[in-house]
Amino acid sequence: MTEPDNKLMAAVEAALYAADEPVPAARLAEVLTKARVLAVEDVPAVQSACLHLEDRYRATGSGLQIFEIAGGYRVGTRPGLDDIVRALRHVEKPSRLSIPVLETLAIVAYRQPATTAEIQAIRGRDPGAALRRLRDMGLVKITGRRQAVGRPFTYGTTDKFLELFGLRDLEELPAPEEFQELLEA
Repeated sequence: MTEPDNKLMAAVEAALYAADEPVPAARLAEVLTKARVLAVEDVPAVQSACLHLEDRYRATGSGLQIFEIAGGYRVGTRPGLDDIVRALRHVEKPSRLSIPVLETLAIVAYRQPATTAEIQAIRGRDPGAALRRLRDMGLVKITGRRQAVGRPFTYGTTDKFLELFGLRDLEELPAPEEFQELLEA
């Protein structure tokens, strides 16, 4: 694979740095075409630029990296440096998820779209408080209504869920057996 030109890599880097959330390659190509960095919307060129930037960051030992996450690309700090960023920004460590909230999140992630009754049948407890907490955190959202008596809400995960757990998409979720091992650890 040939290395993209420096102008394209600089433009991709600047766009990712400025973005508040992961940006799909197609959106980057669209923006860079409008900015006249690209003559045509060339998604493969943008993907190549992201890969080369990540290689460059890794080769130089940079504190930054490019993540392919939640259906897009994002610039972030390398693992192990988060304490420095938190100290600079005066941000506390994120709160841990309680076991009931984590169990509810796992059920939603693996069974989505899932209703409250389905979650309750699996957990054996009312998931209302856990679902509210997950919605407040932006990890779960209402995805619609089931065509059943009472038309219950259905829940699914959000892109923020993918970002938090470092997943490109839901297909990267660990097998349920692996997840169970994590809960028991």
